[in-house]
Amino acid sequence: MSLDPAIAARLKRTADGLVPAVAQQYDTGEVLMLAWMDDEALHRTLTTGRATYWSRSRGEYWVKGDTSGHVQHVKSVALDCDGDTILLKVDQTGAACHTGDRTCFDAGELTVNSA
Repeated sequence: MSLDPAIAARLKRTADGLVPAVAQQYDTGEVLMLAWMDDEALHRTLTTGRATYWSRSRGEYWVKGDTSGHVQHVKSVALDCDGDTILLKVDQTGAACHTGDRTCFDAGELTVNSA
């Protein structure tokens, strides 16, 4: 099986066939991480309920938590208005970031100078 053609038709992909996917904790709204999906990764996510991404560095699919135990159980999936970003609302077990942090955005905020 493959991704539903109606969903595939809505996606706007990068030149290498990928769409950014933002993972957000479903009940708190906490932004956990950004990863990449192609049609197959999205299809696997929708059919298994486990977040599946395309690893650009390794050139392979990875199911979040298969090696770390830090699983993302998908509660819902949405496309933005342009079809160029995927939002996954997940129930995150353990750290979302490969550094061991809860979220990939724990490294600190940048300073914004407002006029």
